Amino acid sequence: MNYFAYFLIFAAAALRLVDHPANFAPIAAMALFGGTYLNKKLAFILPVVAMVASDYFIGFDSWQSRAVVYSCFLLSGLIGLYIRNHKTAATVLGGTLASSVLFYLITNLVFLYPEAMYEHGLAGQMQSYVNALPFFRNTLAGDLFYVGILFGSFETVRYYRKSQVLARKKV
Repeated sequence: MNYFAYFLIFAAAALRLVDHPANFAPIAAMALFGGTYLNKKLAFILPVVAMVASDYFIGFDSWQSRAVVYSCFLLSGLIGLYIRNHKTAATVLGGTLASSVLFYLITNLVFLYPEAMYEHGLAGQMQSYVNALPFFRNTLAGDLFYVGILFGSFETVRYYRKSQVLARKKV
């Protein structure tokens, strides 16, 4: 099953290379999935390596921006570690929502941008969040979609494999 989990991580990273609407990407889903299903050492390393590899082809923007995005990615992995020990449909959905909201809140903090872009105060912060709402909608939709694909396909294969093992034991 670990090989299938690795495959899903790299498939999700490859999907970032396919043309898609802004922020409708498998980034958080990949981190949540890694935190939930990979061993703790690989839970952070493998998704980050997959992310860096796909960024190599997409192109890197500023290192400051990448550091913020990768930090959000690692937070999603931590949420995945929580889901690992409390896995239900509700915790997966809640973890997905929390991951999306954290990404939105953190990546749109005004002090991350030049003051010429947004005033570094409450008014500028609110404007940043308002301007980012269309991207948040896509982030949330993409996270929900890809979490459904990754978790759903993994659990389906796990269930099928378990039923095959049980069937062989009965024979």
